[in-house]
Amino acid sequence: MLPSEIQVGCLRPSVPARTTPASTSLFSTSAARRKEKHDGSSDDSAKPLSDEDANTAAEEKSGHREKDLSETKTSTTESPSSSNNKGEGGSQDGKAGSAAGGSSSGSGNDAPGDGGRKPSQKQTNRALQKPEIPEIYPQVMAIPIAKRPLFPGFYKAITIKDPNVSHAIQEMMKRGQPYIGAFLFKDENADEDVIRDPADVYETGVFAQITSAFPLTGEKSGLTAILYPHRRIKMSSLIPPIIPEARKAETESADVPDPIPPKPEDEASQEMKGDVVASFEEGAVANKSDTAIEIYEPISFLRKYPVTLANVDNLVEEPFDPKSPVVRAVTNEIVNVFKEVAAMNSLFRDQISTFSISQSTGNVTAEPSKLADFAAAVSAGEPAELQEVLASMNVEDRMHKALVVLKKELMNAQLQSKITKDVEQKITKRQREYWLMEQMKGIRRELGIESDGKDKLVENFKEKADKLAMPEAIRKVFDDEINKLAHLEPAASEFNVTRNYLDWLTQIPWGQRSAENFDIKHAMGVLDEDHYGLKDVKDRILEFIAVGKLLGTVEGKILCFVGPPGVGKTSIGKSIARALNRQYYRFSVGGLTDVAEIKGHRRTYVGALPGRVIQALKKCQTENPLILIDEVDKIGRGYQGDPSSALLELLDPEQNNSFLDHYMDVPVDLSKVLFVCTANMTDTIPRPLLDRMEVIRLSGYVSDEKKAIADRYLSPAAKELAGLKDVNVALSDQAIEELIKSYCRESGVRNLKKQIEKVYRKSALKIVQDLGEEVLPEAEALTEDGKAAMAESEKVSDAKEPISPEATEKATTEKPRVALKVPDSVNIVIDKENLKDYVGPPIFTSDRLYDITPPGVAMGLAWTQLGGSAMYIESILQSVLRPKSSPGLEITGNLKTVMKESSTIAYSFAKAYMVKEFANNHFFDKAKIHLHVPEGAVQKDGPSAGVTMATSLLSLALDSPVDPTVAMTGELTLTGKVLRIGGLREKTVAARRAGCKMIIFPEDNMSDWLELPENIKEGIEGRPASWYSEIFDLVFPSLDKEKANTCRISEGKKENESSSSESDKDD
Repeated sequence: MLPSEIQVGCLRPSVPARTTPASTSLFSTSAARRKEKHDGSSDDSAKPLSDEDANTAAEEKSGHREKDLSETKTSTTESPSSSNNKGEGGSQDGKAGSAAGGSSSGSGNDAPGDGGRKPSQKQTNRALQKPEIPEIYPQVMAIPIAKRPLFPGFYKAITIKDPNVSHAIQEMMKRGQPYIGAFLFKDENADEDVIRDPADVYETGVFAQITSAFPLTGEKSGLTAILYPHRRIKMSSLIPPIIPEARKAETESADVPDPIPPKPEDEASQEMKGDVVASFEEGAVANKSDTAIEIYEPISFLRKYPVTLANVDNLVEEPFDPKSPVVRAVTNEIVNVFKEVAAMNSLFRDQISTFSISQSTGNVTAEPSKLADFAAAVSAGEPAELQEVLASMNVEDRMHKALVVLKKELMNAQLQSKITKDVEQKITKRQREYWLMEQMKGIRRELGIESDGKDKLVENFKEKADKLAMPEAIRKVFDDEINKLAHLEPAASEFNVTRNYLDWLTQIPWGQRSAENFDIKHAMGVLDEDHYGLKDVKDRILEFIAVGKLLGTVEGKILCFVGPPGVGKTSIGKSIARALNRQYYRFSVGGLTDVAEIKGHRRTYVGALPGRVIQALKKCQTENPLILIDEVDKIGRGYQGDPSSALLELLDPEQNNSFLDHYMDVPVDLSKVLFVCTANMTDTIPRPLLDRMEVIRLSGYVSDEKKAIADRYLSPAAKELAGLKDVNVALSDQAIEELIKSYCRESGVRNLKKQIEKVYRKSALKIVQDLGEEVLPEAEALTEDGKAAMAESEKVSDAKEPISPEATEKATTEKPRVALKVPDSVNIVIDKENLKDYVGPPIFTSDRLYDITPPGVAMGLAWTQLGGSAMYIESILQSVLRPKSSPGLEITGNLKTVMKESSTIAYSFAKAYMVKEFANNHFFDKAKIHLHVPEGAVQKDGPSAGVTMATSLLSLALDSPVDPTVAMTGELTLTGKVLRIGGLREKTVAARRAGCKMIIFPEDNMSDWLELPENIKEGIEGRPASWYSEIFDLVFPSLDKEKANTCRISEGKKENESSSSESDKDD
């Protein structure tokens, strides 16, 4: 709380004891001469010391200090209060001794000073004489002080980092002129050792003496100086730290000036003043000499250093009456505040005690001005407030300002004391509670009333383990952990870790399995009840059951259902578990980046848990559950590891019989678990992981399947959810078909379910709004089920005991709402005509952009996440063919890399095909073509549009339209080979929806075509093709080859030539 100078100031000596005469070389050259005279090493006359003499004197004094080190311990008998002044002579660090009393050499060595020597009475009197401080010192080296000002009579340690200032101080000490002016920076953040501008500092400062200086640790040129302020001064002018080059040589060769000679005193007066030798009070100022003193410049030698010099004037306090009632009242108030602060802070108490002892009168109230300075010095106030105390020369005003600062310090001390007491009370309360609880446990344990619960916990774990068929290795681990738990104290941190581990170890269903159902008819009924279609999935489950029935047992399998969203991949997993009579557990790995979610954390981590698989076994309580791992294609990867790599061990039938979780740290058999994974695509699944799974692909639903699902599952469920189960509200078949065609074209039925629910919600709102509250009162419109529920609720509420008002406020006061009965007269039918009133205008229109396709337009087929869709390819001629026209191809439509390459291949193939089949048609030699794929906001990619692009270009070149009822798909090579494509099922559905009668596909996809259900192929003809020439005959059945072989460019040339000749004639 206290600033650094306060702590140093507390060490100020008040009683002379073992004062070191050798240290007077730091304060004045006159003291040095007196000692030299005593030693017989100098004459009586005072003369200035040169640089060489000063260095020689310093070396001699250092030798004296080494000699006196052995004599210090025996020279304490003549010191009046040596026990109170150990810091001056006996310090192990010369720096500390200098700071305390200003009486050591300050060299930083372990010298105790010269006070250890036992001198004669005369020598002692001279040594204890106060250092003479010059009363007039018109020019000083100005040093700025940061944070807080200095006050007369209180030490301050400052750090000098500027090498020039450090060298100047060292020379000042060497020459016996260790006096400076200290002025406070106005900017609290300023950090310099020189003053650049007088406006940077306050004009009122202190005249201070450097009692000691020693180098900074780790700094070559820096030093720490101990200052003792003597009086207040005012800066009259400032000499900035700039040395003119013209005077540099003069300043370097300047001689050391003579110091101001002190007024001679006799031995009696010196002996009487011996009690205040180290206090350096303001009274210890040399009296003016009766003789005239020659004017000189004592710090002229500093001009060779770039330091700040200042012309200063001494400030004199305004006269005041010490017996004035105001002065006495304020003095008493300051003393009272000191007592209050000292009662709360022991450091303040020591400061006040030291200050009281240091007063020459022995009464702190006798010197109000010093009391005010002391109050400001020990307070941690604002720098501006403290500076006002320093600058105030009116004693009453100074005391008032000091009292304000001290009052603030009292408030801070009170607040700090309150905070300290509050913290101590909390800590004491907790310690007391803990101590009492431990005593109570010990008493109960001795009386046998109650144990600490550890024995009962161990017994519970053993009972659980006895009911499980643990493998031998697992049992051994369990026994070791039980023994460890029995020897641990409940308060130990390891106790909870071991307890949690044993809890998990006994929660795993070792050897417990659910009885599987191998009834194929039952399984088929369950699967058909929950899902429509999905023949491949149902067949695979029936195969699984058949194998298990033949073997009598089944091993775990790893299945992966891949298909578009909304086709029932996740929900079919729950149906499979119900069909097999297995427990079901699902977790999603979409976006998962932490391996610990799969394999658990190490037990040493706080809050560690096993992985999700072990958690599934704990929840299902069987070794053979069905675990559904959802969204396996969207698994992430982060700095915590790669979870997909962790799944390799989990989903490998050869390894998961000894799966090792990081938390359990024991092998767990997962070979009986049926793992089912779901994904939208296999492209993002790592190849090693995909290789371990049996992939079953689920295609999107066609319109007929969607309609059947809506009739059987979606519409009844949505109607009941809307509260219209027994209400005459019907959704017609035409309305469902319109929903499928114009609103829900995606592969799944999730959006169809939302739209049907929306229709029934709108119907419910319409019923309530049309009937109104008068026709549909709640009290009279209760159904039979509602009446029964209401009666049961009232019966239960009557049977309950009365509860307190507090519990009533926390409990729910609202009774359960019951269903209302809609009158039978209500009848709503949603058909195709009024469907838009419930779900809005249609989202999709017809897929057919052209009823009659112009030349250059062909219909292709695309596969998307929403299923299949028709994709038109358009080609146009950008300019009239002229003899100087250059060929080119421009492509637009938001095409990605593969599709752009397909367009380039189709262009090259079309040119080659025209050269081969229609050699006289030079259309591509001069035609600049623009090829576009509509719906530019949708990115398109893939090679299956190759044959469609080639057909579009050839149609433009031959000026012959393509049959609008034909759709095609297939990858095209440069030689005209048609390669296999994917998504034939979805593309066939899109072709039917667009009204096509023929679909052309690669020959390699013939097996996929044969596997399609008849309801999908109904009304559309499938034509396989291996080469493009086969496609050409199908899309241009009525082509006039003679006309197509006409050279349109040749005709264009003739026309151009004739027109040019006519123009020449006109000219």
